[in-house]
Amino acid sequence: MGKKFTIVLRNEYRDSVFLMRINDLVEKTEGVTRAAVMMGTEANKDLMKEAGLYTEEAREAGPNDLIIVVEAEDEKSAQRALEYAKSLVYKTEKEERKEEQNYMSIRSAVSFEPDIDLVLVSTPGEYAYREAMRALLLNKHVMVFSSNVPIEKEKSLKTYAKSKNLLVMGPDAGTAIIGSVGLGFFNVVKEGPVGVVGAAGTGIQVVTSLLDLAGSGITAAIGTGSNDVKEAIGGITLKTGINMLASHSRTKVITVISKPPSEKIVKETVEVLSKIGKPGVMNFIGYKGKDISDNLKFADTLEDAARISYSFANSDSFKLPDWTSENEVNKAEEKLTSDQVYIRGLFSGGTICYETQYLMSKEGIKTYSNAPLDKDYEIGGFEPSKKDTVLDMGAEEFVRGVPHPMIDFRFRKERLLKEVEDKEVAVILFDIVLGYGANMNPAAEMVDAIKKARKINERVAFVASVIGTEKDPQGLNSQVEQLKSAGVLVYPSSTRATQVALRIAKR
Repeated sequence: MGKKFTIVLRNEYRDSVFLMRINDLVEKTEGVTRAAVMMGTEANKDLMKEAGLYTEEAREAGPNDLIIVVEAEDEKSAQRALEYAKSLVYKTEKEERKEEQNYMSIRSAVSFEPDIDLVLVSTPGEYAYREAMRALLLNKHVMVFSSNVPIEKEKSLKTYAKSKNLLVMGPDAGTAIIGSVGLGFFNVVKEGPVGVVGAAGTGIQVVTSLLDLAGSGITAAIGTGSNDVKEAIGGITLKTGINMLASHSRTKVITVISKPPSEKIVKETVEVLSKIGKPGVMNFIGYKGKDISDNLKFADTLEDAARISYSFANSDSFKLPDWTSENEVNKAEEKLTSDQVYIRGLFSGGTICYETQYLMSKEGIKTYSNAPLDKDYEIGGFEPSKKDTVLDMGAEEFVRGVPHPMIDFRFRKERLLKEVEDKEVAVILFDIVLGYGANMNPAAEMVDAIKKARKINERVAFVASVIGTEKDPQGLNSQVEQLKSAGVLVYPSSTRATQVALRIAKR
């Protein structure tokens, strides 16, 4: 192991995704074994300690200071890498801002660009309320990408927005497509007749991508933030979004996606959809509701939500691509020993993690998780897995000070290698989400880990859902082919991937 060298850049705040790119480049520098390029928050310092990259200089850094730690073979290599890192911090930041018009405040931006009608807020949570309220006071819709905003502050924002017929998407809204413009994490989907409102960002991406793959499209996708469907908020953005889509002439079908809200919110959603005069689809994942009418239906899964929405809007049948043959599934089953019976799921978001648990519960299987259906089966995200375990790797414990797992695969790859050491594991189930904001080659990240995993346990089956479209920047076909070349069973639907995983493991 090499020696560690550190520099601290005072008062140089940079975004975690920006720093991750620099981290990757520095680690590829000749003579460098490892590197950490992070802001000096306590959470990041904890990560450095866990990685063995914590130093005395890092201890003195504050949350607005940028820490660069390099572990290298010799001092000369380390100093060269540190200088390279500094140059990237300043040069890349300058290049990224060169084509942008920068304003000192929302008010000044609006004064120079009066036609702006939506403001995206992406600041530390403690400042997000203030900036969002400033935008609302200027009569602008708001998307709050920031998390860690107190729920009472969210209620205040949304109550005020409702009084002015404005949308507040979020806090913690990761996905939206408004006027054909994507915000946060989003896929390049066709324009079409379906309007989507969702309190589940990944769920929105799954359903809109499936509609695109089947040949349809959307008018808009409105992300509400996960707290919106709690009784403390009352589904304010959910109901406002439905009514806005109802008045949109090109929206023929309205689809609602969420983890199960309270009965009160379900009832209120049904009431709103019943009044708009357009077909509606509700997928409250795991909620067993009876169809209200021929034009207002409950969907059992994310794939069902896409299928029913498609059938309301199109005359032909809903059909998804077949990337994996029946023969490939049979071969995966045949490789397993009689001891291999468990599923381990590693997901980039809570929606697919939740749906997977729901599908497993329908088969009578209790599943351990850091975001459990049953609180008796709760485990910490960094705790060892037990029997059937599925993890939401986008949960707060995994993203403290580091990019979202749609971008940064380090924790998923490390966990995958631990899981295959268990001789009772039959299937590793995971998702890959494409689109803007996501890792530019996620399949390569996972294939690298899978190749290492096969050296530990060659019998384990790998099953994946790839959430994306043909026009996503990563290239859907390229991503699928990379996974298939590594022997992964690949599906366009998280629903179908889980069903196949269950068939293999519980054969």
